[in-house]
Amino acid sequence: MSTNHFPFTSRYYGIETAQFETADGQTMIYLRRRFLPPPERFALLQEHTVTQGERLDNITARYLGDPEQFWRVCDANRAMRPDELTETIGRRLRITLPEGIPGNTDA
Repeated sequence: MSTNHFPFTSRYYGIETAQFETADGQTMIYLRRRFLPPPERFALLQEHTVTQGERLDNITARYLGDPEQFWRVCDANRAMRPDELTETIGRRLRITLPEGIPGNTDA
C-alpha cells in the first residue's frame, strides 16, 4: 500500500501501510513496523553534553532547527524513550545527519 501518508520530516515517512480484516468484515489499516536503524549508519555532525534542566526538543531545535526532529537524535543514540537522553547530566548525545546522507569525508 501507499508509503507517503506522512511528511518527509516524519519518522514514519515511507513506512508502508497494511490492512487487517476483522471477523465481522471491518478493514483496519495500520502502519507496518518501523525498525530503528543502527546509529553507525548516521554521519556524526557533533556531540552535545547534557546539562541540568535541558529538554530534547530544545536541543534538537538548536542543532537541527526543528524541535519535532527529536526522533532523529533518539535514533542516533539508540533511545527508545526520548526522556532517557536528558536524564543523566553530562551524557554525550550524538547529533547526526539523517540516515543515508554521507558526512564530510575530508576529515
